Amino acid sequence: MNRTNQILAVVLAVQIVLVAVVFWPRPASVVSGESLLAGLGAEQITRLTISDATGKYIELAKGAGGWVLPEAGDYPCLENKVPPFLEKIVALKANRLVTQTPASHKRLKVADDDFDRRIELNLADGTTHRLYLGTSPSYGTLHVRVNDQPEVYLASLSASDAGIFASNWIDTLYFSVAQDQIVALTVENGNGRFEFEKDDAGTWAMKGLAADETLNQNNVTSLATRLSSLRMLRPLGKTEQDEYGLKEPNAVVTVETRDDEGNTRTHTIRVGAKDDEDNSVVVISSESPYYVRVSEYTVKDFVEKARDDFLELPPTPTPEPTS
Repeated sequence: MNRTNQILAVVLAVQIVLVAVVFWPRPASVVSGESLLAGLGAEQITRLTISDATGKYIELAKGAGGWVLPEAGDYPCLENKVPPFLEKIVALKANRLVTQTPASHKRLKVADDDFDRRIELNLADGTTHRLYLGTSPSYGTLHVRVNDQPEVYLASLSASDAGIFASNWIDTLYFSVAQDQIVALTVENGNGRFEFEKDDAGTWAMKGLAADETLNQNNVTSLATRLSSLRMLRPLGKTEQDEYGLKEPNAVVTVETRDDEGNTRTHTIRVGAKDDEDNSVVVISSESPYYVRVSEYTVKDFVEKARDDFLELPPTPTPEPTS
């Protein structure tokens, strides 16, 4: 009986070793210098979609003037973002093979239904290629699988190269004016209408201020600073939707600027509805045809500030000593 158990134990050990050899990912080995996407040039790609396993995705398309976000009214991408990324993709080489076993795909996060990133490339001729980006064994490298092939390779690429947010591909600066050129500011929200003007010395004054009231200069300057550089989370497009809440905006901000030649301009920003899911707020500027979402923090003061928030608080009286 002992002899039989020993034989069975040896057989089991051999089976375990064989399973490990067959299914465990192997160290990267040099097998070929050819491209993972042989014959593909970056100029052939007209659209790409990058997604993660949770369903988040970003779609990019080649327009007449460059790459754009088609789902956001063809909002333009930065010129130095998409083309360099595509050049990296088409330059990926099949020279560091990690595994050829489908059973390893999930472990390396390159399976059809379990991946870190999935990139779909659409070509002008209707052809589609799909890449799966997985785990990163070392800085600047990750596991890659192409189309339905079982082979997984180690590639010089980073998941951060394949961002799934609009902010990864666009200039997020939505509205900008020189702060020192702002000479007047009006905020209208549910608490009232507040008008401010700045003199040549840079001192703010508030319309309707009583003789015994003092304006808090820092609070007004803070608003002007925020307006001088307003950044978005993502563009929405050029068409207003009812859910944007801009027919009855939560705030309307008017900014008047004067340049060195004395020319004045008036800019208007309307603040709409908040999305509780990501704490973003819809905004539209008179300087842009695009509706965008910004962080709630960026526009919170314009929506919530009341008259007293712009005044200096009276000093707290010092209690008289008790006998």
